[in-house]
Amino acid sequence: MSFVTRRNALNLSLALATLTLSLAPAFAADAPTPNKGDTSWMLTSSALVLLMTIPGLALFYGGLVRSKNMLSVLMHVFYCVCIVCVIWVLFGYSMTFSAGNAVTGDFFGGMTKAFLWGITQDSTVETFTHKVVIPEYVYIAFQMTFAAITPALIVGAFAERMKFSAVAIFIPFWATLVYFPIAHMVWYWGGPDAIVTAAKALADAGSDATKKAAAEAALALAKNDGGYLFKLGAIDFAGGTVVHINAGIAGLMAALLVGRRVGFAREAMAPHSLTMTMIGASLLWVGWFGFNAGSALEASGTAALAMINTFVATAAAGLSWLLVETLFKGKASLLGVVTGAVAGLVAVTPASGYAGPAGSIVLGLLVSPICYVFCSGIKNLLKYDDALDVFGVHCIGGIVGSILTAVLADPRYGGQGIFDYELNKVGDYDMVAQIVIQAKTVGVTLLWSGIGTAVILMVLKLVLGLRPDEVSEREGLDLVDHGERAYNV
Repeated sequence: MSFVTRRNALNLSLALATLTLSLAPAFAADAPTPNKGDTSWMLTSSALVLLMTIPGLALFYGGLVRSKNMLSVLMHVFYCVCIVCVIWVLFGYSMTFSAGNAVTGDFFGGMTKAFLWGITQDSTVETFTHKVVIPEYVYIAFQMTFAAITPALIVGAFAERMKFSAVAIFIPFWATLVYFPIAHMVWYWGGPDAIVTAAKALADAGSDATKKAAAEAALALAKNDGGYLFKLGAIDFAGGTVVHINAGIAGLMAALLVGRRVGFAREAMAPHSLTMTMIGASLLWVGWFGFNAGSALEASGTAALAMINTFVATAAAGLSWLLVETLFKGKASLLGVVTGAVAGLVAVTPASGYAGPAGSIVLGLLVSPICYVFCSGIKNLLKYDDALDVFGVHCIGGIVGSILTAVLADPRYGGQGIFDYELNKVGDYDMVAQIVIQAKTVGVTLLWSGIGTAVILMVLKLVLGLRPDEVSEREGLDLVDHGERAYNV
C-alpha cells in the first residue's frame, strides 16, 4: 500500500468511525454556514495585510535606502507579492493547508488542492470555534497575504546589492522550500469539529465497549491531523515563528552570503527619506490589525483582544526604543521610534490572541531594548551588513515574542490560556512546559529556514551570481536593473 493510500485509509477510518457513533448528535445537525459578519471581517483583514506589504513595507524599506536604490527595493517587494500570489494558488495553499502523506505529512501538505481544485464559492473552512466556518476562498486570500509579506521582509537584509534576476529566482524557491513547510508545521490542523465530536461521543459511550473503542480511535486520528509543531503544542497566533523568525534568520543568512555593500562601514549610507519611512511604518501599524486581529478568523472577542494588544504593545515598544536611544545617544530619533514600533508589532504577533493588554505593554517595553542591542551593538561588533535590520528586528523580536507568549498566555498573568477541545474549555496551563515547547519551535524554525535559505542562495550564487559588479552597484540598482530613477530632478 502506498503512503498516499495509507493516508487516505486513515482519513476514511476517521470518517467511518465517527459516522458509526450514534451518540454523536452533531451529524444530525445541518452543516454550519458562514456568518456574514465573520466573512466581512476576514475580507477586510485580507486587504489590510496587503496594505502592510504594498505600500506599507515597500515605503518603509524604500525610505531607508539611498535614492539610487529606491525603485529597486520597491520592485523587490512588489515582485514578492505578485509571484507568491500566483504560486500560492497553483500549489502553495495545498502544500500548506492540506494533509500530507503518512511519512512527510508532519512537514509538507499534499497536492489535493493544487490549482484550488475542488474549491467553490460554497466551500468552507473551520475557524477556532466548533461549528463556525468561513468561506474557503476568504481563508485562501487571507493566508495568501501572509505568504506574500514573509519573503518581502527578507529583501531588507540584502537591499542595495542583490541583482533582480537573482531575487526573481530566490523568492519562489524560498517560499516553496521554506515558508510553505514551516507554515504547515505550525498552523495546519484538521480543525476543532472532529475533535469535539469524537470527545463528545467518547463521553456518551458509557460502558459500550464498541462505541468507546470507535470514539477513541476517531479522537486519536483527529488529534493526529496536524503539522509537526502544531501537534507538539506550539502556539503562534499570527506568525511570530512562521513570518518573523522565519524571515529574520533568512535575512541574516542572505546578508552573510550576498556580502556587504560596496563601501560598507567606510561611506555614508544614510536613509534618503525618513518621511517615506514614517509613512510606511504608519501603514504597517494600520495593516497589522488585519494581521493580528484577523488571525482570530472571526469577528469575535478574541479579535478585539488581538486588536487592543496590537495597539498597546506597539506604542509601548516605540516609547521604550525612544527612551533607550535617548539614554545612549542623547537624542530620540524618528527612525528609532518607528523601528521600535515595528519591533513591538513583531513581538506581539504570536502573543496577540493569548496575552492580556497589560502583558502586551510589558512585552513592548521589553522587546525594544533587546532589539536595539542587536541592531546596533551586536551588528557593529560582528560587522555583518543586514542593511535594514531584518534580523535584529524581525528574528530577535520574533524570538522574544514567541518565548514570552508562553508566559503572557498564563491566566495567572492575565492571559487567555489554551482552549482544550476535548474538555470544551480552557485547560490547565503549564507555563514551564509551554516555554520549552516554544523554545523547540523557535529552534526548528531557525534551523529549517537558516539552512534552507543558505542552500538556495549558494546554488544561486554558483549558477547565476547574486550581485552586480562593483561599478554597477555604485551606479545604483535602479538604473542597472530597471533602467529608471526614483527621482528625475
